[in-house]
Amino acid sequence: MNETAPFRVRAEIDLDALRANVRSLRAHAPDAAFMAVVKADAYGHGMVPCARAARQAGATWIGTATPEEALAVRAAGVPGRIMCWLWTPGGPWREGVEADLDMAVSALWALREVTAAARAAGRPARIQLKADTGLGRNGCMPADWPELVAESLRAEAAGLVRVTGLWSHFACADEPGHPSVAAQLTVFREMVAYAEERGIRPEVRHIANSPGMLTLPEAHFDLVRPGIAMYGVSPSPEVGTPADFGLRPVMTLTASLAHVKHAPAGHGVSYGHHYVTPGETTLGLVPAGYGDGIPRHASGTAPVLVGGKWRTVAGRIAMDQFVVDLGGDEPEVGAEAVLFGPGDRGEPTAEDWAQATGTIAYEIVTRIGSRVPRVYVGERSDVGERSDVGERSDD
Repeated sequence: MNETAPFRVRAEIDLDALRANVRSLRAHAPDAAFMAVVKADAYGHGMVPCARAARQAGATWIGTATPEEALAVRAAGVPGRIMCWLWTPGGPWREGVEADLDMAVSALWALREVTAAARAAGRPARIQLKADTGLGRNGCMPADWPELVAESLRAEAAGLVRVTGLWSHFACADEPGHPSVAAQLTVFREMVAYAEERGIRPEVRHIANSPGMLTLPEAHFDLVRPGIAMYGVSPSPEVGTPADFGLRPVMTLTASLAHVKHAPAGHGVSYGHHYVTPGETTLGLVPAGYGDGIPRHASGTAPVLVGGKWRTVAGRIAMDQFVVDLGGDEPEVGAEAVLFGPGDRGEPTAEDWAQATGTIAYEIVTRIGSRVPRVYVGERSDVGERSDVGERSDD
């Protein structure tokens, strides 16, 4: 959709940029299948539209964190392989089996629940065994791996599961040269070799997230799982800028000034008067706040483009609004305030906001809330399009 009506605040999502990012990223790992990660509402960009656009650009898999996300993508008619990995006891395993999801298994309790679901559904479940190679979150520890592999093989022999993948996740791939990266790759290779020696025949082995895909060709294996990079945001400044990898930020967050007024010197601004006007000036009211996902930590620090100039958030960000000091300029009420975007027009980027608030750009885009409408440009209906060559067929 493309809205031209007046708006309070909106996030414009450039699906053409997303498709171009997918194609650029695929060129970094041309021999691997491509999983487009759309968890957390596609990092705030809109899960289903982004999943469709990624498929159009050649993504062979879609990845989500929760089963509910994966089931929603499937219910929306997105074809092909969909994987989800964050399960809790009593989760919708049977629904996952019936929706042809690939479901991650990190422990025996999960394997037992998914095999029970497969019995109830009357069809085998597709599962992927996750190894904890050093991240210390989800995943099976090396000491427990033999038992998980053995029971998975028994379930496969009984026709209850098909082990489609072996996988893991990096802890520090966004810190080039970190010793844990090589250590995790070694453990991953060992755990994969153990499972394959005992009879597991996975379709895909994978460990590379966005930074792993961009900087570690030895970590590509059979499949790569870009998340934040697909949305044109660098995993970290140390890895490189989006432009270094041929990527363009997909989200532009804008608001319409709700009020412009003159203020005298010494006038307090917003809660607590943490900002006091240093001289006679004009103040612009931006009608967005932490209720929309604007970080309160950006109070007094984050940049906003108004009238072709960078302004700084003046005082505290409130739930629904914040103020910028316009320095005597007098834009019209309704004038555009650009919080962040690709940077082509001189506007701040999500990375600029991350630096201003002491966080990461992942959080800046992902936290933009449901109260902010997403306006999609570049939408298409051809969900299954394949736009270039070199595709692995995994669906």
